[in-house]
Amino acid sequence: MNLSRVAISTLQPVNVYDARFEMDNKIFTVSTPVGFAVYRTCPLTLIRKRELTGGTLAAVVPLHTSSLLFLLGGGPSPLYPPNKVVLWDDALGTEVAELEFRERVRGLACRRGWLAVALRRRVVVFELKEQITRHAEWDTWDNPRGLLALASGTYATLLAIPGKQMGHVQLIHLPPCVPPTPIGPPSSSPPRKPPPPPTKHPVAIIAAHTTALTTLSVPPSGRLLATTSSRGTLVRTWDAVTGKLVREFRRGTDKAEIFGVAFRPDERELCVWSDKGTVHVFNLVVSGASNRQSTFSPLTPYLPLPKYFESEWSYAQYRIPVQSSHISLSQTSIRSPTAEVDEERCVVGWIEAPDDGNASGEHQLVALTYAGGWYRLSLPRSALVEIEIKGGRIGCWLVDICPQVSAEDREWLLCAQPV
Repeated sequence: MNLSRVAISTLQPVNVYDARFEMDNKIFTVSTPVGFAVYRTCPLTLIRKRELTGGTLAAVVPLHTSSLLFLLGGGPSPLYPPNKVVLWDDALGTEVAELEFRERVRGLACRRGWLAVALRRRVVVFELKEQITRHAEWDTWDNPRGLLALASGTYATLLAIPGKQMGHVQLIHLPPCVPPTPIGPPSSSPPRKPPPPPTKHPVAIIAAHTTALTTLSVPPSGRLLATTSSRGTLVRTWDAVTGKLVREFRRGTDKAEIFGVAFRPDERELCVWSDKGTVHVFNLVVSGASNRQSTFSPLTPYLPLPKYFESEWSYAQYRIPVQSSHISLSQTSIRSPTAEVDEERCVVGWIEAPDDGNASGEHQLVALTYAGGWYRLSLPRSALVEIEIKGGRIGCWLVDICPQVSAEDREWLLCAQPV
């Protein structure tokens, strides 16, 4: 059988300090030792870049698809002190505002009109108008990861932050997110009305886990919440109004550091990624692809089996190729170029597949690696088959899209052994 080969770039992996999507995953930012760049997610296109000579950045947080970016200093030579948040207008190429705190900033989340800043034991929320004003602040449990999640959909209100006890989550409701400013001629359709207020007062605290939280995630609507803990085996989804557990999924049996969880925009699926270099996809609804379960799960109503046997497992799983495995073996005599690069680390977002006439409306995943990789993952129409991976490079401000990978080549690419 003749198998087509996929050319893997032998460029040195790039040390990406941070990579993140904006709220709708239409664009993403990366910060590297030489500056930062903003890309369109799909098709992968460089929108703009800034080369910095005065220092490095730990994070570049986009405010939707506007020219406004929130910058955090970090890395080996921070451009700004780690206790500052700088608002940068890339259209003007200048700083327009800054916020200074008495301690290091741990995390940021933003949406139209609002900014939330996570510190070690509190979260501070600011309203963004002509002037930036402090809205409120809340105490939290020890939060070294800077966890917080902000719903960004039109009229959404939810802000999720760690509670005051380990493993707890506080649910805070801010003023509704305003609709985006329309571009072009006014629409003939009537404007969308805000949803009615809930019939019951939303729950304020969820006791999500008994160990420390590692991720918090909400969909744009703010109707659901996903949480993981330091055990790294379970993902729990919650109703953000009632506080009730909706589903519990099992990532694996061994402990892992879960880097993130992302809801599909229509809330039908979610994906989870970890330091194992894998991306797991779970179904949230009854229809569609089925999550895997233990063969003993039908017996759980009748036998006192451990809860493990009731677990739902991912219906699709991807392994992100490691870039360093494609570097020439002749370079092993010198210090590895990936010694400072966390190649297993990535961030994943949902996109709607480009309209090629065949897959209109199909949802796919895009994974960004901290070694400078870009991968588009096509979801199988039935469990664990027809996995498509497309890859590229974002390092050095270059993009090199690989051709579509056939089903026969999938095993070779996922293993990614040097040849």
